Amino acid sequence: MRADELDPDLAAAIDEIESLGLPAWSDLSVAAARDLEDDLFSGPPEPPVAEVRDLAFDGPHGEVPVRVYRPEAALDAADGEPSRALVHFHGGGWTLGTLDSVDGICRELAVRADAVVVSVDYRLAPEHPFPVPVDEAAAAVAWVAETADALGVDPDRIGVSGTSAGGALAVAASLRAREFDEPPTPAGQFLLYPIAGHDFETDSYRANADGPLLTRADMRWFYGQYLRSPVDAANPYAVPLRAAHLGDLPPATVVTAGFDPLRDDGAALAERFGREGTAVEHRHYPAMAHGFCSLADRVPTAEAALSAVAEDVRERL
Repeated sequence: MRADELDPDLAAAIDEIESLGLPAWSDLSVAAARDLEDDLFSGPPEPPVAEVRDLAFDGPHGEVPVRVYRPEAALDAADGEPSRALVHFHGGGWTLGTLDSVDGICRELAVRADAVVVSVDYRLAPEHPFPVPVDEAAAAVAWVAETADALGVDPDRIGVSGTSAGGALAVAASLRAREFDEPPTPAGQFLLYPIAGHDFETDSYRANADGPLLTRADMRWFYGQYLRSPVDAANPYAVPLRAAHLGDLPPATVVTAGFDPLRDDGAALAERFGREGTAVEHRHYPAMAHGFCSLADRVPTAEAALSAVAEDVRERL
């Protein structure tokens, strides 16, 4: 499941990042980690989309900011057939991440999938630990459905997407809809290198303990911020692989990377989806590392992966 060596284009990009001498997330305070992430991931607004709006809705814990991306295709359809939509949850171990830091990948998804993308600025741990981000993820899906007419989207064609911790939130929103019969049920799940387990001794955690881009120590640190106590680690809304049943959920795309500590958990999630009755497309990239889709402008394999996910979005929504 892991190539002999990193993809050379990705390796070059990682060498450039590592040449900056950046500390590990787990060596920083939360405030310092957030400052560093802002510096690293807030880039120019590319690719261009037809319309970007910053809005907010009233969630269960207060106002939740969102950013709505509408590509040209969706803008053209605004007066006709409503568009497909993705409710997107950023990564960052439930501790880091802003609307700006995930701006690029949201633009890419909007343009490539011809979808309205609603990026959710959910509250972060440790100030707002589990289950607050899950509550706000579910509320965001409901809000998009409730305001579908104003947003120009079809309430029956709303999917959820997420990177890393955001992938876990996307699954949690789908589980909540199924377990509590809380409409709307997402029409699809698009999960890029999702956090799915809480076992730091899998083969991929051992092989990729020192990264690149994400380490085992980082993941222990992120979970330490997010979970209130060890009891939360048994809760499927926090750790999707703890769910007793992963069938009867929206069709899913799961993207995994060979050099990612999360690889085996993502693969296990995809395997259980398929075995337990959820349609799934598992897209594995043996020579890639965690977060690689954010480097689509520099790594051809990452660009191809984003295009494949976008094609899945168009087919399922």
